[in-house]
Amino acid sequence: MRCGLRALSWAGLAVALLAAPVAYAGTGDQVHIGGRNISVAPDEHAGDLVCVGCSIRMMGSCGDVVAIGGSVDVNGSTHDVVVIGGGLRLEENAFVAGDAVTVGGRLWRDPSAVVHGQVSVRSGILVLLWLVLVPSVPIILIVALLIWLVRPNRQPTQVGV
Repeated sequence: MRCGLRALSWAGLAVALLAAPVAYAGTGDQVHIGGRNISVAPDEHAGDLVCVGCSIRMMGSCGDVVAIGGSVDVNGSTHDVVVIGGGLRLEENAFVAGDAVTVGGRLWRDPSAVVHGQVSVRSGILVLLWLVLVPSVPIILIVALLIWLVRPNRQPTQVGV
């Protein structure tokens, strides 16, 4: 009974964590976690776009655009664009009213693309290592702690008979 209740609790926690971004999304906002890419057609208007582990193709207009672990192509109008661990492509008709930021990826910008805010690009091997190593340090430490707790602390000794 306790094992079933514990498994049900963990499943409930996982569902709550995955559903939280969708629950707080406003009207017209799109939040995707893995799998499906987000695409906004030239005649569409969307709210904020958030994509984790997928890419965004924005040809219409929208609010803020955030992609983590995916790329963003902008050929329409948006407010701010933030890309972490992926590339940002500002095409011919791109209009960014705010800032355009890429961390751990590249920026391709057409000469006719307009950005009213700041353009910030942080890329290179050190940035990518920082993006990979820093989040993995707690996981490595937890695994090492579990191994240390489970493994016997002393070596068995033979008793002389």
